[in-house]
Amino acid sequence: MGTFDEVTIVGAGAMGHGFAVQFVRSGIDVTVVDHREVNLNRARERIRNAARFLVERELADLDLEADVATVDYTLDREEAVAESDLVLETIAEDLGVKRELFAGLATEADEDAILASNTSGLPITDVAAEASDVADRIIGCHWWYPPYLLRPVEVIPGKRTSDRTVDRTRSFLQQVDRDPVLVKRDVPGFVWNRIQHAVVRECLHIVEEGIASLEDVNRAIRDGYAMRTTAIGPLETVDIAGLELFRTSAVDIYPDLCDRETPNPSYEHRLAEGKTGIEVGAGFFEYDRDPDEITADRDERVSTIRRAPRERDD
Repeated sequence: MGTFDEVTIVGAGAMGHGFAVQFVRSGIDVTVVDHREVNLNRARERIRNAARFLVERELADLDLEADVATVDYTLDREEAVAESDLVLETIAEDLGVKRELFAGLATEADEDAILASNTSGLPITDVAAEASDVADRIIGCHWWYPPYLLRPVEVIPGKRTSDRTVDRTRSFLQQVDRDPVLVKRDVPGFVWNRIQHAVVRECLHIVEEGIASLEDVNRAIRDGYAMRTTAIGPLETVDIAGLELFRTSAVDIYPDLCDRETPNPSYEHRLAEGKTGIEVGAGFFEYDRDPDEITADRDERVSTIRRAPRERDD
């Protein structure tokens, strides 16, 4: 498949800076593009901080802090993508905005470049709808945050994505030390977000039904179910417990599970109160710390799990 030497990241936000760090670690020349200089400046700081974090936790070589200084930053997208082997967008999760971007990349990027979207759930076929001439090179490449700590990456071909693009994308992910997860059907939410939203929907339903408090449900998942799934996956858990037991439990439990087709009303209630998340100090919970401190604490916990010895069967 060949190696990837130059990659352009379109979007300098939370995911964009994380991509840059991971790609530089693999010896790739990286350019970060954004439409605002302030976003690029923020990305510079975040990239330096992430590199320092990885080095201090012994998750990266000592020279990473110097290597990330080679990242280029620009407002000129056309120039940035002209010679890239792969363009990875991580802009607003808005179908119209993404369609417009890929329509532009169709003429701006190299004729053999992979055009990848980090959308967390928009069907790739829809994303590529206004770039039909290059639809064979458009593919979903959905990373989980933070990308320099979590290994799985979803690879999602649209209806017109070529097998060559799929193979090249998987090869690229292996080059940057990540594990491709092939999504065989271009469905909303792919794999991870379908499962994540199913869990969150049931959590909110349990609270809504008065079965347990918000705090206790969150704690039960975080310190119980999620703790165990760092060691084994859910289907391995079924094998260990026994399929007959899980089948029997399913008969009793499934009829009572949430099947709501719209978001839980608790979203709207909190949004109406201005409780949008950690940036404003409140969401489902209240926060009295800087958002960067909260995410840094999250990264610290994830990195601790990553450093734990673990045998891999795959």
